[in-house]
Amino acid sequence: MYPKLVSRNPDLAKLVERGFAVAFDSNCLIVRDIPYLDERGELQTGAIVAKLVFVDQNHVEQDDHQVYFAGGHPHQLDGTMVANLAGGPATIQLSEMSADVVVQRSLSNKPPVKGRFDDFFEKIESYVSIISGPAMARYDVTPYTFRVVETYEADPIFKFQDTLTSRAQIGDLNAGFAGERVAVIGLGGTGAYLLDMLVRTPIPEILGFDADVYHVHTAFRSPGRLDAAELGRTKAEVYASRYDNFRHGLLIQTAHIDDVTAHLLDGVTFAFVCVDKGSSRSGIFDVLIAKGIPFVDVGMGLNRKRGAVDGMLRATLYQTDDAAEMRARGLSEMNDAPADLYRANIQIGELNALNACLALIRYKQLRGFYNDTDSLRHVLFGVGDVHITGENYADED
Repeated sequence: MYPKLVSRNPDLAKLVERGFAVAFDSNCLIVRDIPYLDERGELQTGAIVAKLVFVDQNHVEQDDHQVYFAGGHPHQLDGTMVANLAGGPATIQLSEMSADVVVQRSLSNKPPVKGRFDDFFEKIESYVSIISGPAMARYDVTPYTFRVVETYEADPIFKFQDTLTSRAQIGDLNAGFAGERVAVIGLGGTGAYLLDMLVRTPIPEILGFDADVYHVHTAFRSPGRLDAAELGRTKAEVYASRYDNFRHGLLIQTAHIDDVTAHLLDGVTFAFVCVDKGSSRSGIFDVLIAKGIPFVDVGMGLNRKRGAVDGMLRATLYQTDDAAEMRARGLSEMNDAPADLYRANIQIGELNALNACLALIRYKQLRGFYNDTDSLRHVLFGVGDVHITGENYADED
């Protein structure tokens, strides 16, 4: 990462050539060895941190004129605080490899005429002159140490930099996904949207299962582009190819899950059941409950009884300790609908996507990513009144 960014971005290369202690971590530029004076006029050393905005895998640009600083507020030779450094208390989440850099504040010094720095070189030089000038005048110190600290480690999951997480500063919330092996059983409308969202989540391993073929109608209720060459191929082939360039740890197989293929779920820590046949759902439940795998089952019941489409979406959680009891409540359909009714089953992309969102949000609540106030086990969304209701069954336990 270090050589690639430096070689592809001339402004970063100029920083290295100038002698700055440049490093990269968590989609940030780090410049260590920045001398400054504290309120007593004593020499301290800090670090400047600036966010990197990735244009592509190898080229970066600034987000704005601000930087972050690991250290106290810099002072002048006379003991007063350095002026023209607006900002305030702030933190930046860096990896353990940069544990020595603890950001305490943001700094803001906008160029008066242009309002924006031309590049990272101009930006860092400007801030260093303001921060380090007094220290360099009093002590025999320099920020140009020519030190290289290689802190970047290749992402084991994504093939692109996860700049979304670093920009939002929510990396710590991803800790709950460590060691997860998640399965999506059924890649129809809802399952396809679930898979699309899951591949963008830092879950180390994601499995997908579906034995059906990708047809034209499939494209109208699944995410992504349609390539005519995909028609007639299995869904597993289509989705495996579609996401191969995005992440590691993705295995999609052309298979139904039942007692014969139960071994394919070995090591799975959570599953999503996205099938529309009750008999298939029943067999999958048997396998998941026997293997002690918690799961969310989704369902969609749409009709045209009043002319316009109406109905309900469902996401039901089955935990390891009481999945059998939850199953006995009859919340998920275990029987096949009559053939004529099944052929008329309405599936619409935006409702498939919403059903997938309900299921994924519930999973992320369990893993500590989202706040969870009610611990709902059964969530229903009414299309007609655009209303969500839920039940946790706590009073019945």
